[in-house]
Amino acid sequence: MTPPEAARPAPAQPGLRLHSARGRWVIAASVLGVTIVFIDSTVVNVALPAIGRTFHSSLATLQWTVTAYTLTLASFILIGGSIGDHYGRRRSFVVGVLWFAAASLVCGLAPNATVLIAARALQGVGAALLTPQSLAILQATFRPEDRAQAIGSWSGLSGIGAAIGPFIGGYLIQAVSWRLIFLINLPLVVAVVWIAQRHVPETSDPTSVGRLDVTGAVLATISLGALIYGLIQGSGTAWTQTGVLLSLATALVAGLAFVLVELRVAHPMLPFGIFRSRQFTGANIVTFMVYGGLGGALFLVPIQLQQVLGYSPLEAGTALLPVTIVLLALSAQAGKLSQRIGPRLPMTIGPIVAGGGLVALSLVQAGTSYLGTFLPAILLFSFGLALTVSPLTATVLGAAPSEHAGLASAVNNAVARTAGLIAVAVLPAAAGLSASSYLQPAVFSTGFRTAMWLAGGACALGGVLSAVTIQSKPAKPRAAEESSRFACPLDAPPWCGSEGGEPVTAGRRSRPAA
Repeated sequence: MTPPEAARPAPAQPGLRLHSARGRWVIAASVLGVTIVFIDSTVVNVALPAIGRTFHSSLATLQWTVTAYTLTLASFILIGGSIGDHYGRRRSFVVGVLWFAAASLVCGLAPNATVLIAARALQGVGAALLTPQSLAILQATFRPEDRAQAIGSWSGLSGIGAAIGPFIGGYLIQAVSWRLIFLINLPLVVAVVWIAQRHVPETSDPTSVGRLDVTGAVLATISLGALIYGLIQGSGTAWTQTGVLLSLATALVAGLAFVLVELRVAHPMLPFGIFRSRQFTGANIVTFMVYGGLGGALFLVPIQLQQVLGYSPLEAGTALLPVTIVLLALSAQAGKLSQRIGPRLPMTIGPIVAGGGLVALSLVQAGTSYLGTFLPAILLFSFGLALTVSPLTATVLGAAPSEHAGLASAVNNAVARTAGLIAVAVLPAAAGLSASSYLQPAVFSTGFRTAMWLAGGACALGGVLSAVTIQSKPAKPRAAEESSRFACPLDAPPWCGSEGGEPVTAGRRSRPAA
C-alpha cells in the first residue's frame, strides 16, 4: 500500500559532515546494525555440526538451516530498499533490526530443528529489510563530498566485524553452546536502536511512488521455496515421490505467475526490461555460476574440517579467515585494474583461479595438514575471488542506466543468493552425500572430494562465460554517490572491498534524497 503523504517523513537535505559528532553516531548505527547480520552469516555454517548433534539432524535439516534464511533474504531484498523509500529509512532500519533480533532469540531458544528453521526464515526477512537501509541512510544523510568516505568507513568497520565473527562464534560454540551465536546479537540490538532513534535523521525518497510489489515478493518466495524443498527432498528420497513432484510443480506455477505479475504491474519488483542488456545478463549468469560454486563449497567445508579432520568450531572458523583477509587486501586493487584494462580479463581469470582453489580443497582429507594443504588451497580460491568480485559488481552497475544502478545491484544481489540456495540444495546429492553422510567421516570425505570438483567446475565455467559475454571496454567511472550502491552479493565473508578506489557495498533500489 502507498503511505499517505502526511505519514511520510520529509526528506532530509544530505548535508551531514562525516567528522561531526552526529556523523559518527550515524556511522556507528549503520555499522553495528549490519554487523549483526554479518556475524550471523559467518558463523552459522561453522555451527552446523553442533546443531546436528543437538537435534540428531539429517543433512537435509542442516541444508534447511542455511537455505531458509537465504530463501527469504533473496526473495525480499529487492523490495526491502523500496520499503525504506516509502516509509522512512530509519524507521525501516529499526524495524529490521528488531525483527532480526526477535528471530535470533527464537533461534537461540529453539526446542527443535523445525522451530530453528522457521526462525531462520524470519531472520532472512529482517535482514532483507535492514541491510539496504544501512547504506541508504548514509547515502541520504551525508553531504555529497563525504559520502564516499562514509561508505568507506562503513566497509572497513563492518569488514572488521566479519573478520572477528569466526573467532567469537567458534569460541562460543566450543566453550558454551551454538545457541549463543544467536543470542549474542541482543546486546548489540539495544545499542543500535538507541543510537538510531536518538541520532539518525529520518529520510525517504519523495520520488518513490506507487504500491509496493508485495504480490511479486510473495510469489518469488513461494516459487523459490517450493523449488528448494523439491530439490532437497528429491535428492534425499526419490524424485518420483508425490510430495516432490507437487513441490516442483508449485515452483513452476508460482514462477510463471511471478513473471506475469511483473509484466503487468505498474511498479514491478523486477522489471524484466533491464535484462535487454547483453552485458548485464551475461554478468548475472557469471554471478550465478561463481556464487553457486562458492555457496555450495562454504556449506560443506566447515563440516569437512570438523567431522573429518577433527577441527574444533573455533579452529574451523579461524581456518576460513584468509578469505576475508585476502578480499580486504586485494579487492580495491582488482577494481582499479578492471577500470584500467576492462572487466573481461579479470572476470575470466578470477573465476578460473577460484575454481582451481576449490578443486585443490578436494585434497583436504583426514591426515592432511593445514599449512601444507588447506591454506594454499584457500589462498588460491581467495585470490581468484578477489580478482572477480569488484570487476563483476562494477560490470553489473555499468551495464545499467544510471537511474537503474540501485536496481541493477539489487538484482545481482538476489541472483547470487539464489545461486547459493540452489547449490546448497543440489551439490550434496550430486556428490553422492545422503542424509546421514555427515555422521560418517569416510563417506562424507569421499563426497566432499566430488563436491569440490563440481563447485570448482561451476566457478571455472563462470570464467569461460565471462570470456564470451563480457565486453573488454573499461567501465566508465561513476560518481561517488552512484558507486555507493554497488551490490555485495557475498554472504560469507560479507565483504567486496572497493572498485576504482570507491567502496563496493550492498545494493539497493532507491535514489538519493534530493
